[in-house]
Amino acid sequence: MRADRLLSLLLLLQNRGRMTAPQLAAELEVSVRTVYRDVEALSAAGVPVCAERGPEGGYRLVDGYRTRLTGLTDTEAAALFLAGMPGPARDLGLGAVLASAQLKVRAALPAEPAEQARRVQERFHLDAPAWFRQADPVPFLEVIARAVWEGRVLRLRYRRWRGEVDREVRPLGLVLKGGVWYLVALADGTAARTYRVSRVLEAEETGEVFARPAGFDLAAHWEESSRRLEAALHQGTARLRLSPRAQRLLPMQCGAAGVRALESAGPPDAAGWVEVEMPVEAEAVAVGDLLRLGTEAEVLGPPELRRAVARAVAVLAEWYSGEQAAP
Repeated sequence: MRADRLLSLLLLLQNRGRMTAPQLAAELEVSVRTVYRDVEALSAAGVPVCAERGPEGGYRLVDGYRTRLTGLTDTEAAALFLAGMPGPARDLGLGAVLASAQLKVRAALPAEPAEQARRVQERFHLDAPAWFRQADPVPFLEVIARAVWEGRVLRLRYRRWRGEVDREVRPLGLVLKGGVWYLVALADGTAARTYRVSRVLEAEETGEVFARPAGFDLAAHWEESSRRLEAALHQGTARLRLSPRAQRLLPMQCGAAGVRALESAGPPDAAGWVEVEMPVEAEAVAVGDLLRLGTEAEVLGPPELRRAVARAVAVLAEWYSGEQAAP
């Protein structure tokens, strides 16, 4: 491990120029005293590290010195595919590995591409989770990721809506969707199923290795299962009359279904209202979703959905018609 750290220290100085001992300690996640010892070790090995004192001081390499010791390990090479997602990389236990791999790649680049890479990292950042929602707790994600990578059977305790169950699964892949981690795995000899990682209560490897199904395509499986889920959720079609403001709100509140509904909207009336058709979930869910649009939307049909919304509005009107209850 110390050899890896010394290489990381060397590449930090090569890529960034002058750095102070506290800066190096923060990057390497070690103490300042450890940085002092590592710099001495590099100097003893013949690496020309200069120490400059004063407010503008720090450590730097002698001008013109560059190392070509940039070979990536297998794990570092794999971690590069998560280069745009430092948060998920940390969740998977690959944060330090990813940082090491990026340093090595930068050190191997000529000056101009290396500068471009630095500018891109300064100016673009991917933050996967949605706004106003905390990330799911995923204490077993690293264990699951290791089993996915090594093709090992997992024993899970999983929380479903109807209670807790024990499962032995053959993990095929992990998917990050909207900041939420999902495990795709085989269980009980059935087709691949999807498990929300935050609902895993216990996870341990059984020691058994399994053969991954030939030709299994994680991305294609996820796309198809997403289509099936959307079709299962959308149990009906609502006819709506939308104000101009509701037309702006619909994509934000109803996602792709709202976007598609607006694309097929009829011509606006004199006040700018339009009629659309939009797929909706079960009645109870649909009522809650449509009430979020308030007085900016009217449900025209089907009749049973219109009546359900009217009943909900009547209950709200009764609650708010009298004086405010005393605290």
